[in-house]
Amino acid sequence: MGYRIERDSLGDMKVPEDALYGAQTQRAVDNFPISGTRFPRRFIWALGLVKRSCARANLELDELDGPTAAAIEQAATEVMSGDHDAHFPIDIYQTGSGTSTNMNANEVVANRAIDIMGGARGSKSVHPNDHVNRGQSSNDVIPTTIHVAGATAIQETLIPSLEHLHSALNAKAEAFSNIVKSGRTHLMDATPMTLGQEFSGYAAQIEHGIRRAHAARDALLELALGGTAVGTGINRPVPFPAAAIAHIANESGLPFVEATNHFEAQAARDGVVEAHGHLNTLAASLNKIANDIRWLGSGPRTGIYELRLPATQPGSSIMPGKVNPVMSEMLTMVCARVMGNHTTVTIGGMNGNFELNVYLPVIADALLASIELLANGARTFSDRCIQDLEANQEACEQSVERNLAICTSLAPALGYDKAAAISKEAFKTGQTVREVALQQGALTEDELARLLEPMAMTRPAQD
Repeated sequence: MGYRIERDSLGDMKVPEDALYGAQTQRAVDNFPISGTRFPRRFIWALGLVKRSCARANLELDELDGPTAAAIEQAATEVMSGDHDAHFPIDIYQTGSGTSTNMNANEVVANRAIDIMGGARGSKSVHPNDHVNRGQSSNDVIPTTIHVAGATAIQETLIPSLEHLHSALNAKAEAFSNIVKSGRTHLMDATPMTLGQEFSGYAAQIEHGIRRAHAARDALLELALGGTAVGTGINRPVPFPAAAIAHIANESGLPFVEATNHFEAQAARDGVVEAHGHLNTLAASLNKIANDIRWLGSGPRTGIYELRLPATQPGSSIMPGKVNPVMSEMLTMVCARVMGNHTTVTIGGMNGNFELNVYLPVIADALLASIELLANGARTFSDRCIQDLEANQEACEQSVERNLAICTSLAPALGYDKAAAISKEAFKTGQTVREVALQQGALTEDELARLLEPMAMTRPAQD
């Protein structure tokens, strides 16, 4: 591979001949051979959007001439489209401000703009700092990009996936509304309920999760752009952030605004910690639902087996015919990773040093990974598990008649102690509560039929 020489403030660097990036990016590639993990597509798109919006604002404010601004805008648009992803090679684990990646973007956009204008790549006739980064600093660009990437990802991928799952759970709640089964508390038999009621609880969890996803998105709507180095706004025109952010809002369709306090917006990442807190709660909800469903589908001979889970793949390399709850397993692993990411975001968020948080790249990676995992996990779980779930009505009905906790319905007529004695005798003898109560003459057959009517036990007492 051929090389060209580019120069930065530390001197000359060999850069691959066909690279759009320059000396500072190459230094970062050499300095940080850590994980091989690069910034995700959503982040690069948002970074391109920030650079394009800043170029438009600088043109409007006469900070850039028309041809230069147009070339930067075209180059940034190509970055947004993913045309130059191969030219963003820097590892996530780098300088804590993300300066390396901001300069990576500045160099790529500058060199591509030079190409567009017919110049020599690396000549800096369009300068990465003076032109592309004009009115900006890594310290406000990278926090801004994190918020734009996170908010748009939540809006465009996570919320629709949750709505999709919510719809599927609601449909099952309705379909299962007349199937009575045993409730369970403390993993022990409890009073009857309908399978539909159980699924309505899951649907409500996701309904709350959708509200939390909206709140997570809204926690990211304030942008740090305009604070430049430490929050003072040095080296940028007063109207610049409002003009640039207006373009970001228009392109994204989200009501992004300038931070009310630029010192907070750069020194802390509380908005991201808050947003990820909502994602962490959502992970807890999804984990509960996925766990319940795999337990309710356990068996088929020696488990609960009130649900028939879709058979998506063979479950064992040694046991023929075995089918496992792989979709629940997938989703619970997603939730575990999101909860781990929340620890990363929390630790990163609390480590702002004076005027700048220095965990920005890893915070960005964790936030965007969690959004993608939750969105993909929820949609796949809905499509490959929930939509094709079937109720094992026979198992549900049998569990009610054998359930010792149905003695609860006898307590108003017999008193707690007498009902408890019947339950204990039924357990001791292997009989049902109905059989023992009838055998002891505690109630007539008609009275037992009324008190132990399955559907009646799933709702408050009727007058």
